[in-house]
Order: sequence, then structure tokens, then C-alpha cells
Amino acid sequence: MQTGTIWRLRAFLPIALVMSLVSSVSATPWEAISSPSQSQPQAIGSYANGCLAGAKALPLEGKGYQVLRSQRARYYAHPSAIRYIEHLAEQAHRTLNTSLLIGDLSLPQGGRFSSGHSSHQTGLDIDIWLRLADAPLSSPQLAKPEPVSVVNLEQYRLVKASWDRRHFDLIKLAASDDDVARIFVHPVIKDTLCRSEESQDRTWLRKVRPWWGHHYHMHVRLRCPEGSDACQPQAAPPAGDGCGAELASWKPQPKPSTKTTSTTASVKRKPKVMPSQCQALLEQ
Repeated sequence: MQTGTIWRLRAFLPIALVMSLVSSVSATPWEAISSPSQSQPQAIGSYANGCLAGAKALPLEGKGYQVLRSQRARYYAHPSAIRYIEHLAEQAHRTLNTSLLIGDLSLPQGGRFSSGHSSHQTGLDIDIWLRLADAPLSSPQLAKPEPVSVVNLEQYRLVKASWDRRHFDLIKLAASDDDVARIFVHPVIKDTLCRSEESQDRTWLRKVRPWWGHHYHMHVRLRCPEGSDACQPQAAPPAGDGCGAELASWKPQPKPSTKTTSTTASVKRKPKVMPSQCQALLEQ
């Protein structure tokens, strides 16, 4: 379905119906929007059910970073996230002698992607690849980048040949910023960070949360920024550094030799209700 068709549908059909039709061809209404709204910056709703007003585009190249797959137009964010990226990249360039590869941020007005994430909807989620770019990537490499996993997923262990001490330094640097609420990494990476921290300062580790899939990138999530009254924060992580029993519980357990019959009934999730401010953006 072409972008022009989507806009014409939006003019004559209810938003709910348009969303249904667009979803059927693997797109979302938010992906039909090509520019940010002309309003004050606002992160609206929750990370996985929201939108973004007054977004800013991250320049595709800057000191200490490059943006990956810019053809997908996922390089928009709340201005606070843009500042965070530029500051972290400058620090990485200066102290770690490398550059960051920036993955998905958000769409021009936030909202849901058709693939890849359920979050990244409010301009406060940032994917930073663990492939350290000590030399700039070419345009073809940026358009179709090759990820570098630092975890052997089958053996549930670190790939030491792919892990650099700078990975530890970068994640600690990223987590130490007061604006950061969480950073998601693979449980093996979290375990490596826990064992590598030799100082008494382990408070930053509380923000680093284990989550499947994050073996080639880290997912930085910022707090709701000042002035975004409609932003819904996530509950704070549990107390402590998260390096004990909680982390151990993520390790895959041997499968039982005999099959067991599950008696747990499947629970249907209620459809998410879009914040009214987001629906208003779609209807503009």
C-alpha cells in the first residue's frame, strides 16, 4: 500500500479501520508520517504504547557516531535523547577511541513500528550496536550493516574474541547518566559486567537489565523528560545490582526427559488503548 493511499484512507475512514488495513500489509500509520509535528517536544504514553510530538532528527553522522539503516527513517527522538546520544558519542570518541553505531530510535512522530520492536514509540529508546566502529563505515555498510554478536547463544557464554574491555566501559558510561532508566543487554553480558566491576560503585549495574535478543546491541531507555506530563514512566528496577539469584534465574535449565502436559490456560491480552493525544496526531 503506497503512502499516498494511506493518507487518503486517513481522510475518509475511522483511524481504527485505517490501522487495521495498514497492518494487513505490514505497515503502520506511523510509518506513513514523514516529518515531526510542529509542536513542543512531548513523549506521550508508554514506551510500548505511545507517540512523540516535536521530535528532532539525529544527524546521520556526528562526532563519535554514525546512524545505521537511515532508509528506515527510525532516527527521530525526543530532544533529550538526541542530546544524550551526542554526549555519549563524544565521550566514547574521546575516552575509548571509537565511534558508536546508532540503530533504531523512533519514527518522526513515534508510534508503532511494523517490525523489530514493540517499544521505541515515545522517542526515549535508543539502540546502540556493540560493534565498535574504530573506522568509519561506508554508505553501503551503513545501509546493510553486519551485526557482531558477543554471545554464543547455543552455549550461553561470552564470545571472548568479540568482547572488548571497551564494551564494559561503554555500557558503564551509558548507564551512569542520570537520565537513563534502564539498559537492556543479554543475560550473559549482564553477568560479564557483574564479574568485571572491581570498584565499590555498583549502583549503575541496577539499571542494566537482562533481556533476550540483546546480544549484538544494547537498548538504552531514558526516563520521562521534564515537560512530558503525558509520559508514563516504567517502574524502577528492583533494589540491588541484579547480579545474584535474579540473574541466575535467566540461565536456561535442562529440559526434562519426560514430556509434561501444560494445564495453564492461555490468557488473551486486552488490546492497548492509544493515548488520546496520539490519536489526535494521527488525525491531523
